[in-house]
Amino acid sequence: MIAAILTICGACIITCCSSNDNPSEQTTGYIPKAPDYSDPTMWITEDGDVDGTGADVFYVVSTWEDDWTTADGKVCHYADVWNPEHRAHMADLEMKKVAAYMSPGNRFFAPFYRHTTIQAFMTNSEDTVYQRTRLSMDDVRNAFDLFQAQRDQSRPLIIAGFSQGGLAVVELLKHIDDETCGQLAAAYVLGYKVTEQDMRECSHIRPAEGETDTGVTICYNTVKDVKYVLPLISGSDICINPVNWRTDATPATLHDTITITVSPEYHVLVATNYSASEYPPFRGFLNVGDIHSCEPWLYSECLAKNIAVRAREWKKKH
Repeated sequence: MIAAILTICGACIITCCSSNDNPSEQTTGYIPKAPDYSDPTMWITEDGDVDGTGADVFYVVSTWEDDWTTADGKVCHYADVWNPEHRAHMADLEMKKVAAYMSPGNRFFAPFYRHTTIQAFMTNSEDTVYQRTRLSMDDVRNAFDLFQAQRDQSRPLIIAGFSQGGLAVVELLKHIDDETCGQLAAAYVLGYKVTEQDMRECSHIRPAEGETDTGVTICYNTVKDVKYVLPLISGSDICINPVNWRTDATPATLHDTITITVSPEYHVLVATNYSASEYPPFRGFLNVGDIHSCEPWLYSECLAKNIAVRAREWKKKH
């Protein structure tokens, strides 16, 4: 744990409560208590930067909760960060496992947040996802603002997230100011989309063109065939191959047997010679031809190496 970055003192005091504790205009049902990001239990942190030369990685976890019901019968559409079981789902199933490959050589920070339950995404409705995730994204922005205020801003910044966490990365890029954007070595949107509208709205989103460019956004989604693209999640307008860092259809070999190729038309990765049997279909919604669940895991070695590369390249310029 890196307690220092989570210590509130003097001029570093920041109010970290969501502005939408009672967002009745957004949704109905029970709203869990907002996170207090000055509390270290609201974070998973790992310090793997032995010599102090690495990056600061801010990672946003994906979706782990279903709709659930309180003791008095109210339905909740959000994870409860004060619920030990919900925190364990986020931490043990994803955050700690991602930290295992992103933290070596770096300082890793991942906040618990009131992520929107899977039911919102299963509606396949952009409007529903937008409305439900407003509260979730407020939590992520609050966590990031505290993290950014207290970190050593002379170090390269990495922002990354998977699925709903990838959506959060896009929203953070829209949220940060130009000075913070200048500290960005790279942003990784894993298993979510970056659209032309996102790029029109936000000059901070610049698609990566290769392995070493900095201040850029890396985005990819993996399918077995382009017919399995899920518009809500993987209907992206940018894509880069994390194996060979090409944006064209030049194939790359992963783990000796898997071929990963960008579809320039659909902006997704097509995986061949890969059964993806470790990711069974989820309620007929995910992993049905798309391989959504693989995104932070299949390419983990590629991502770990690339974070180090882009951090070093950023330092050469600053």
